[in-house]
Amino acid sequence: MTNAQRGRYHGYLVIDKPGGWTSHDVVARVRRILGERRVGHAGTLDPAAVGVLPVAVGDATRTVEYLAVASKSYRAEITLGIETDSYDADGGVVA
Repeated sequence: MTNAQRGRYHGYLVIDKPGGWTSHDVVARVRRILGERRVGHAGTLDPAAVGVLPVAVGDATRTVEYLAVASKSYRAEITLGIETDSYDADGGVVA
């Protein structure tokens, strides 16, 4: 198999995922920009979450399973005393 058949890019991209995007949205954008079919992410971030999303490209997609079992840490900011109609940050404030 030639390099042209295997794809041109191999390795990891460290993406700062913006809020409102799904992990799949990020992968789809990377596929489109690089023109690479084999792209995958190592762990899913909630659409509301902002943070690091490791994205594997080409031959690196074979190693995603090893990175996905690594520990994760989270930092959160909360506001007490507010109630929304949907019980999450996306809802309208009712109290």
